[in-house]
Amino acid sequence: MKIQDYWLIHRIIKMKRLYGGVLVASLFMLFMLTILRYGVMKNPIGEGYLTIPVLINGTNPLEWINPTVPPAIKNPDGPSQVISSDILVSSLFTGGNFSKEEQQALQTWNQLNHLIDHVQGLPNAAEAIKEAASAWNSLISSIEEEKQGHANDSSRAKEKQCPHFLNKMNSTELGNSSYKLQVPCGLTQGSSITVIGIPNGLLGNFRIDLTGEPLPGEPEPPIILHYNVRLHGDKITEDPVIVQNTWTIAHDWGEEDRCPSPNPEKVEKVDELEQCNKIVGKNMSQLHTAGMHSHISRQSSTTEELSINRKYFPFKQGYPFVATLRVGTEGIQMTVDGKYITSFAFRETLEPWLVSEIKISGDLKLISILASGLPTSEDSEHIIDLESLKSSPISAQTPLDLFIGVFSTANNFKRRMAVRRTWMQYNAVRSNITAVRFFVGLHKSPIVNEELWREAQTYGDVQLMPFVDYYSLITWKSLAICIFGTQVSAKFVMKTDDDAFVRVDEVLDSLHRINVNHGLLYGLINSDSRPHRNTDSKWYISSEEWSEGTYPPWAHGPGYVVSHDIAMTVSKKFRENHLKMFKLEDVAMGIWIADMKKEGVEVRYENEGRVYPEGCKDGYVVAHYQGPREMLCLWQKLKETKRAKCCGD
Repeated sequence: MKIQDYWLIHRIIKMKRLYGGVLVASLFMLFMLTILRYGVMKNPIGEGYLTIPVLINGTNPLEWINPTVPPAIKNPDGPSQVISSDILVSSLFTGGNFSKEEQQALQTWNQLNHLIDHVQGLPNAAEAIKEAASAWNSLISSIEEEKQGHANDSSRAKEKQCPHFLNKMNSTELGNSSYKLQVPCGLTQGSSITVIGIPNGLLGNFRIDLTGEPLPGEPEPPIILHYNVRLHGDKITEDPVIVQNTWTIAHDWGEEDRCPSPNPEKVEKVDELEQCNKIVGKNMSQLHTAGMHSHISRQSSTTEELSINRKYFPFKQGYPFVATLRVGTEGIQMTVDGKYITSFAFRETLEPWLVSEIKISGDLKLISILASGLPTSEDSEHIIDLESLKSSPISAQTPLDLFIGVFSTANNFKRRMAVRRTWMQYNAVRSNITAVRFFVGLHKSPIVNEELWREAQTYGDVQLMPFVDYYSLITWKSLAICIFGTQVSAKFVMKTDDDAFVRVDEVLDSLHRINVNHGLLYGLINSDSRPHRNTDSKWYISSEEWSEGTYPPWAHGPGYVVSHDIAMTVSKKFRENHLKMFKLEDVAMGIWIADMKKEGVEVRYENEGRVYPEGCKDGYVVAHYQGPREMLCLWQKLKETKRAKCCGD
């Protein structure tokens, strides 16, 4: 037996003595135990809608974890052949057998064939192009199969569709071992994973890992979130602790986020929530005295128990729990038995759309797991208003007043549908005075890419990008929007996001009032911002990336407009390899315009205070962070009241 084992056993015995004889119960847990015992454990597992096994491509997504190392990616033409990066990348831009209609989704694709020469300053840029080449080759093969008639039957089409939810509730089958739930189309904002289980075994420690697809040539997949519950502490603390982290083969484990934090005075927030709820690790009697007894009812119920110097922790050995991980805007939140516990901020290149598998292991009896709110597209066969949602092709012979490019991620199907049903229904858009296109990078999931391709062909408003859609590469999308906007001879080019509501009529009216056709940057102008030098910041910029103390003026990303000449110069500088890449796309546009100003361009910075980057305020021109329901609500209020009124708080 190892020394560490003796240490752990000693710790357990010590804690058993401390808590021995203490009966912990609460009304909440009695309720939960009743549900779990009679609603799940005694339920005939083969009956009822809750116990239907989920099949994806004919396989059960919940499988036992095989501890062997995953195989390396092989060349389908033969295991002995090696494909060079140059050949792989060049395959992105070889002409395919596409019809004129199909090519509408690739209008900027070949214009970006030199992106591999513009990777400096953009993390994971080269890898994203190489990954896109593999994804693109797979997509082309699927398209060719469908054209040849091998994928016409509806059963196969349904197999390829992204599921809205996945569940497994067979407690006898799940048991006490490690298991995994495959998530074929990733996660998106609003997706949630609910786990019901009972910590058991010698230690009661368990972990939940959200993992992605392995990168080309790498044997192990990245871990987007590692959620580790240690009921008997670890080498740092003797108290129970939750440890959150990430892992990649390139950078190994990142910096741990611990709850309770060893530095409670350092308060970090994610989605306006503290990374660790202050009640975790607090003395139970102190919480009771402070009037927080209702928050800890599962852990204590009598005055006798409160007299014991015990600390609150949301998980307890031998007691059932209901834990939910939910994807937010900035990170992932965990609630346990209905109480908020932790938040974990997304880290660079480790984003929710990358998640392909949920792994659960350790001393845990799993009763059920449910993944809901997953990204999936609408079946066009059942859309009544389909024709009104389609976009017409854009002709360069008919100049536009305004072209709007929308940043979107491949599996954000619902957000794009919400935009189509709301502000893309403005008369200016339907009459082709204004045109809107979504700029979307490829996904690492073949299923997502196939659905994305079908969506592009159905609605005619998606522009595919020749790279995998990492957040650090969105500057390339700004470039693509400028290229597309100048190709269609738009007087003005606007950039926005798929979670932003744009009052197209008010943008056009404002541009008409300003009456400036050259050198214009219109939006919420920031003229005195500094680079974030804190390495923990999502917007961290090193001195090598930007050496100056301040940025030149720039407009906030949820909605800004540039004049045709600005967009044209950006496109020209890219072709001539004179465009500096910078990973913050809105700041990058400000840098490019500042360079033009130095070269003699007369620049007009027009501030628009009604662009709200942090949400919605009445009278908005652009309201950011609006989900599909909020978008539909805003549109309904505009139609009913003719005023820009926000929904909810």
